[in-house]
Amino acid sequence: MPIKESELILNPDGSIYHLNLKPEQIAKTIIFVGDQDRVSKVSKLFDTIEFKTQKREFKTHTGTYKGKRISVISTGIGPDNIDIVVNELDALFNIDLKTKKVKKELTVLNIIRIGTSGSLQKHIPVDEFVLSTHGLDINGMLHAYQINAINNPDIEDAFIKQTNWHTYKARPIVVEGSQKLLKKLESNKTHKGLTATAGGFYGPQGRILRLPIQDSELNSKMDAFKFNDVMISNFEMETSAIYGLSKLLGHEAMSINAIIANRASGTFSKNPAKTIDNLIFYTLNKITE
Repeated sequence: MPIKESELILNPDGSIYHLNLKPEQIAKTIIFVGDQDRVSKVSKLFDTIEFKTQKREFKTHTGTYKGKRISVISTGIGPDNIDIVVNELDALFNIDLKTKKVKKELTVLNIIRIGTSGSLQKHIPVDEFVLSTHGLDINGMLHAYQINAINNPDIEDAFIKQTNWHTYKARPIVVEGSQKLLKKLESNKTHKGLTATAGGFYGPQGRILRLPIQDSELNSKMDAFKFNDVMISNFEMETSAIYGLSKLLGHEAMSINAIIANRASGTFSKNPAKTIDNLIFYTLNKITE
């Protein structure tokens, strides 16, 4: 049965609705960045750029680096945007956009998020890199999907118990990242840890301006959380959504973050732009080794 037009929306030129892309315009190795201005910071290092497009916050450049075809795309902020980006990228490769039928042979994508984040642990200082072994979904987006085959109830139960998680909030979900990409990207320059993914920047991440929050002790509880060797290294807004959707769809995904703030010590990078540039250069060279 073809997928209904209301479910898989195309633009008049045949490109997919939000990303404004056709299948031939995107590579199988894709770098995610949040900020659209960061796309050119990545692509300026490419040897060649073959294609550029932008619609809303979704900006894409496709080219080659050391002979490898790579795309870089800005996702914008938050798990809701990741829901759009990952589903539409998968559709570009694994659904025939003319017949709107799922292809018999599916393509596996390699998705690497280059992000910025705040560390929750004093031993992970600013200006260093964190690879996310797991994503901790505390925003609830993944509950829209059937996740029983990909989540980790033991870690989730321990987190709920140790943080006294409020029953009105969505049940936390823990999803493991790609072991294949983890091995490719790790080195003595990287830390590893579980990355918590919030649905907002202020209250959902424990920041208080004028509004009181439901649990003012959440950050300290998350700092102290430990399950076997798993501890929460950092806080951001995309990783768990990338991991969950990628694993459900059969893709490889890994998140690597430049730490520009340390919430435990209250410090902030003196030169965050340089740290991000260093991470971009590091990642491009690791994925082309």
